[in-house]
Amino acid sequence: MRSLYLVLLKYKDHFVFFLAVILSLSFLLRNDSPNIYLIRGKFSDFFSFINYPISWVKNMSQLQHETQLLREKNIQLSLQLESFLVDHEENKRLKELLNYRRESSLELLPAKIINMGSSSNISSFTLDVGLNNGVRVNQAVLVPQGIVGKTLIVGNTSTIVQSINDVNFRLSVRIYPSGATGILRYLVNDICEIRELQKNANVNVGDKVLSSGFSTIYPENLPVGEVTQILDERGSFQKVARIKMGANISSILSAFVILGELDAKK
Repeated sequence: MRSLYLVLLKYKDHFVFFLAVILSLSFLLRNDSPNIYLIRGKFSDFFSFINYPISWVKNMSQLQHETQLLREKNIQLSLQLESFLVDHEENKRLKELLNYRRESSLELLPAKIINMGSSSNISSFTLDVGLNNGVRVNQAVLVPQGIVGKTLIVGNTSTIVQSINDVNFRLSVRIYPSGATGILRYLVNDICEIRELQKNANVNVGDKVLSSGFSTIYPENLPVGEVTQILDERGSFQKVARIKMGANISSILSAFVILGELDAKK
């Protein structure tokens, strides 16, 4: 009790001032004279002026919060749209593979690509099928758009494929409608070339390039690509055809392995 008395004594001026303010406000609120109404109005304007920045800051904070919510919602919708588009493309791709397998007379084993890579020695990718699925060395690998390689190293459950864009890959092809034949090899950026074409071969830009069938690996008439450029070699009886591959190797996710024994075309 004595400590309370000492506190009141120490801060008596503050308590007196606070009490005076309370009494004054009480008097203003109870009095209905015109002058008091005028004073009330001034006080109201003053407190409105003081309150305006506080309200503005509060509103800005609320606006920033709502903006952040909208931004997060837009990101969520964008991700949902992207997921929908990916699913749509995936369903389209799987349907295309299914239709190709259904319409083909070949024995096709579907496989997923589980690794895409290359070393200083070879460009390759890995499939999730192997000996247990009937895969053997030197079997053709393709997608609906064309040949993409051949099996090189076969394990029990996976297979390394030598890609068509490997510099050492070779493929006997035929150009239609002329029927000119040659050996296709990879050049750069999904472009291959055929160098052993006779000068008088009727080869034109836009001609289709298919497998020739002169192999026990690749059946006849599998799609390979399309002629995009014809080059005449000076001092030679041959000309060169540049070929755009039908399949984009870097974007494929699945492929087929051709199973069974093949007889080379005579």
